[in-house]
Amino acid sequence: MTTPIEYVHGYSAHETRRLGDQADTLAALLHSGTAYPAGSRVLEVGCGVGAQTAHLVTASPRAHFTAVDVSADSLAQARARVTAQSPDAQVSWHQANLFELPFPDASFDHVFVCFVLEHLAVPRHALTALRRVLRPGGTLTVIEGDHGSTFFHPDSAYAHAAIDCQVQLQSTAGGNALIGRQLHPLISDAGYENVVVRPRTVYADRSRPTLVNGFTRNTFIAMIESVREDALAAGLMTPSDWARGIADLHRTATADGTFHYTFFKAHAVNPGDAVD
Repeated sequence: MTTPIEYVHGYSAHETRRLGDQADTLAALLHSGTAYPAGSRVLEVGCGVGAQTAHLVTASPRAHFTAVDVSADSLAQARARVTAQSPDAQVSWHQANLFELPFPDASFDHVFVCFVLEHLAVPRHALTALRRVLRPGGTLTVIEGDHGSTFFHPDSAYAHAAIDCQVQLQSTAGGNALIGRQLHPLISDAGYENVVVRPRTVYADRSRPTLVNGFTRNTFIAMIESVREDALAAGLMTPSDWARGIADLHRTATADGTFHYTFFKAHAVNPGDAVD
């Protein structure tokens, strides 16, 4: 059995809000082009608190969704979120390890994976395991970020160092905050075909206040701020340098600031041959 690593961002109320802000702010960007036919069987692995699930069911109200997560508390929040927004949505909820999914072979027509692979020590193994439950000819959709794609104005070495703290901490925990750039080879090496990966770029300045608030402040900077204690305990930065880095990140969300980040969205097909 392969076990997912601990979710590096934690399970606090603050993190739940951050995930919701991220999903709502980026829904059009990340979910554009993803809609499933009526009656199709869709598996979402690592659904967390349902931030992405809510948008999936909105885009495909007549599809049948199965949402899986390892955390019972997260699943309860996901169920409440989706039920409140879409009471008629067809969603089945399961607590399970994605490496030991309790479903027969070829149970699903489509698999959706968002912000999950970055938390796995060997993401290719997860992608291979998912092929078992995906029917031949079924599709895989994967979305991941890449913290190395971040640049901004005013530029700041201290701000970049603060971001790198999160990257290093996630790497130490066994994950990879730079995984977006690796999606094509990862998915191809797991045996999928017709792999297509495209960037989904977020750019925020004062002419786009929704992105400044929803993404720059409430999603990205909030994520970096949340690792302060761990970063300082690990000796990755001094308290004064950390404070300056965070202050400089917040400057990018002011009237004279700009902020850029790239997500990567992949689509692939399960050829249906034997899974190693």
